[in-house]
Amino acid sequence: MKKLLAVIAVALGATLASGCYKNQEGRYKPGVPFSKDTIEGRYERPVDQVYEAAKATLVFNGALTGDNATAKVLTGNVNGRQLWVRVDEVEPRITRLQVQARRKGGRGDVDLAAEINTQIALRLR
Repeated sequence: MKKLLAVIAVALGATLASGCYKNQEGRYKPGVPFSKDTIEGRYERPVDQVYEAAKATLVFNGALTGDNATAKVLTGNVNGRQLWVRVDEVEPRITRLQVQARRKGGRGDVDLAAEINTQIALRLR
């Protein structure tokens, strides 16, 4: 009986210790919820121009796996990491770009997100 309770306690503890994070599509996925994974940039460009630059950057660096044109969310894989890029309009002349990167284990990869954000900014020049 004590072994059964110990197994249940360990299983419950493991379940509570694991977490979920929310990606740019609005879906929840299992992973480390407290790791920084998102970089935001703002540009004085139209939404469509930033969206096309983000799409070209993902194709250049890895693979584009999803393209939701209505929500302006791109998904892709770069160096074995999963990326989400969201483009939306903040003001009539200001476009916000959010780049989220996660490793296979669910941990955030802010360095890759910053690198992709920089490459998108360079494409907009």
